[in-house]
Amino acid sequence: MTYLEWLKQASLSLNESESPKRDAEILLGFVTNKTRTFLMAFCETELTQQELDLLDTYLKRRQEGEPIAYITGMKEFWSLKFQVSPSTLIPRPDTEKLVEIALEYLPKVPCEVLDLGTGTGAITIAMATERQDCLFTAVEKSEQALHLAQNNAKHNGVNNAYFLLGNWYKSLKGRKFSMIVSNPPYIDENDIHLSQGDVRFEPRSALVADDQGLADIKLIVEGATKHLNQYGWLLIEHGWQQGEDVRTIFKQNNFQLVETHTDYSGNDRVTVGRWFKP
Repeated sequence: MTYLEWLKQASLSLNESESPKRDAEILLGFVTNKTRTFLMAFCETELTQQELDLLDTYLKRRQEGEPIAYITGMKEFWSLKFQVSPSTLIPRPDTEKLVEIALEYLPKVPCEVLDLGTGTGAITIAMATERQDCLFTAVEKSEQALHLAQNNAKHNGVNNAYFLLGNWYKSLKGRKFSMIVSNPPYIDENDIHLSQGDVRFEPRSALVADDQGLADIKLIVEGATKHLNQYGWLLIEHGWQQGEDVRTIFKQNNFQLVETHTDYSGNDRVTVGRWFKP
């Protein structure tokens, strides 16, 4: 069977996927270790039996709904490559919006930035590659995820970030920062989307929060008042229907210039506020 024949067959079998053709291309590229351009240019290349057996295994996993990123162990974010595992969320394009906004608000002078619940390290590492003059601290409560983030930093050549094991602010001992960023759990435990798509395979602890998904956001905003320098910025990613609630939480904690930014689909996604101690 040729590359082209397998791609056609696999695409048809992935009819429940949002992107069956792209999924098939990623799996074929992963097994053959060839680029997408190579696969298209040499589409008549015959697959070996070993390659076909591997493709069959991976295709079945994808048909059962397992995310492509978990099958390949890799995900691209901010034009960087990240190792992923079932111990972490899969970095998503919407979170690139958080990085983009954070870089806009980041002071032009060297400063310190805190990333809470770093997971794969995607936010910290993406920002650190853009602002090598700044020092980044990333906190993660999962030891397995923390090791993954450290490896991702190393593989992406980042040496201006370090990683701490801890739950939110507990390991920081009164340290203060010019900016705090976070993509915390924000999904309500009764949300029907938890039983659909990729999130079925992702760690529930990184997705779900009490109080209709707002519990961790409240903890982060309240704690930020003790860990931000005067006029420092707090940026939090949240659900598309949570913008108003999150803005209220910011204002209740004396944040100024509170604003919610939309993602690339036009949905509320990132709320930002500036800390001002009365």
